[in-house]
Amino acid sequence: MHEKFGVDACMTVLEDAARRAGGPVVVVGLSLGGYLAIHWAAHTQLPVQAVLAASCSVRPRGVALAGYIGLARLIARLPDQGMALHQLVSRCALGREGAHEASDGGVALEAMVPALRSMRTVDPLADLALLDVPVWLVNGVWDHFRVEEGRFLAAAPTGRLIHVRAAGHIITADQPAVFARLTRSLARLASRSVA
Repeated sequence: MHEKFGVDACMTVLEDAARRAGGPVVVVGLSLGGYLAIHWAAHTQLPVQAVLAASCSVRPRGVALAGYIGLARLIARLPDQGMALHQLVSRCALGREGAHEASDGGVALEAMVPALRSMRTVDPLADLALLDVPVWLVNGVWDHFRVEEGRFLAAAPTGRLIHVRAAGHIITADQPAVFARLTRSLARLASRSVA
């Protein structure tokens, strides 16, 4: 909260967390976190066993990204910087209790525009090409962020594409048990390859 968002700062946070883990890691990310997981895993010198990148199979470029940035700017101009909209969408996606838990520590609404702008510096296809560990691309079948999943899969030498039924962009809200099971499965697969 209240820190300036930037890809370099995110890489530092991931690097520190992986270093504290004290050994090989499986990195998992959803949406923006998926792009960052791929980017970090491709560039770290620390041992990465596998990557699960969910809801991030479209390049953050061009008209689509410009549209998201424009929408985020408009939302930021609202009197409450979009908090009421955030709460409404959260309640619809997560239910009342889930929305409360998701906002419990506060919401960094001011990070949305800088986060979207900074994604112009990330090239997930080039990053995927650098990874020689299992990479699972996980997308909800109703997700609008999967339109380039074929291209993403082709870029990942050890990639696997997994579709989650009855799920949209936020798979962890739509199918939390399935997402947890996939994460555990990839961790088991990765640990067997090290042993």
